[in-house]
Amino acid sequence: MSGTFHGFADPQELAEKTAARIASILGDALAARPTASLVVPGGRTPGPFLSRLALAGLDWERLHVCLSDERWVPPTAPESNEALLRRTLLTGDAERAHFVQLYTGGSTPKVGLEEAERRVAALPRPINVVVVGMGEDGHFASLFPGEEALAQGLREDGTASCVPAIGPGGGPPRLSLTLSRLLDARHLFLLATGEAKRALWDKAADGGPAEELPIRALRRQTKVPVEVLWCP
Repeated sequence: MSGTFHGFADPQELAEKTAARIASILGDALAARPTASLVVPGGRTPGPFLSRLALAGLDWERLHVCLSDERWVPPTAPESNEALLRRTLLTGDAERAHFVQLYTGGSTPKVGLEEAERRVAALPRPINVVVVGMGEDGHFASLFPGEEALAQGLREDGTASCVPAIGPGGGPPRLSLTLSRLLDARHLFLLATGEAKRALWDKAADGGPAEELPIRALRRQTKVPVEVLWCP
């Protein structure tokens, strides 16, 4: 399933239009139901849109927010995705949102896995909005090529919400939401910048194995249309 491709002129327009679109979806969801849920990525690209989304006039107390993945470090560490989220989205009125922490304080992601599963299971579902990024190696969330738990993480019909990941060499280990959990969504967005990422999304339409290029699993699934939000 190719979904829809939306191109924007520059990172500023990408951030503004993405924040406006997602705020509208969440506003409609909160008008119809008591709660709504949002899953967002870490990394550099989403920061500007998250800062703009924080300014949306939403009833944040009824909104549940979770990361798509987390580095296994305390939230005070500079490389923590939670730290990024608290600098960008969870500020001002948006600080009142219910934040679902993936990092549990356990010694490793495997040690914290059971508690993280319990926390993610409490998210209002289906998730109203899921936003993921994409790496130049074809990973999304922390579903990297070569990971021990990648096959489980990429199962569309899997029952697990989270899998552990080693991540890039030299970095901290990680915990990632699984593809099956990310697809339990009403709206699914892929946020990407640069010509290399656009070419990678196009390549994901081929018939190659998802184990080598995990983004193929996201593109070829037929459960939720993927909207690609991209700028040069």
